[in-house]
Amino acid sequence: MKMNKTNNKNLMRQALGAWAEQFAWQYLQQQGWTLLQQNYHSVFGEIDGILMRRQQLIFVEVKARSKSSYAKAYEVVSLSKQQKIMKTALQFLAENPQFSEFYCRFDVICFDFSGQFAKTVQQDFSKFPYDLQWIENAFTFDAELINL
Repeated sequence: MKMNKTNNKNLMRQALGAWAEQFAWQYLQQQGWTLLQQNYHSVFGEIDGILMRRQQLIFVEVKARSKSSYAKAYEVVSLSKQQKIMKTALQFLAENPQFSEFYCRFDVICFDFSGQFAKTVQQDFSKFPYDLQWIENAFTFDAELINL
């Protein structure tokens, strides 16, 4: 069976995303955060990671982009994506009342690679140069945005 370019590109994108999430969790754990849940789903959407430290929760979106992408990683967390993440976070909090008194924030971790990747070869993304940006409080709960 022959794979077409679209399938190869999608597989590469999935592999890059999985690598970025695993790197992000390791990085955040080194900063003292505990990973509570990965890929939390609700009817509203998905949160890549939910982490805890002391009386704080962070809801984390991870983005990784190659040079061939049309935008920087942080630029693709649109208002509609933020809305979905906020609604999903509210669902998580409703299901987990033990966190009701915690300070909550939304962070974005971005990986912007300076090169392009071969679409047909399995990659070790850690060997490519990239910029890592951790945007704390990238956006906040906003009643108007949630109700768009």
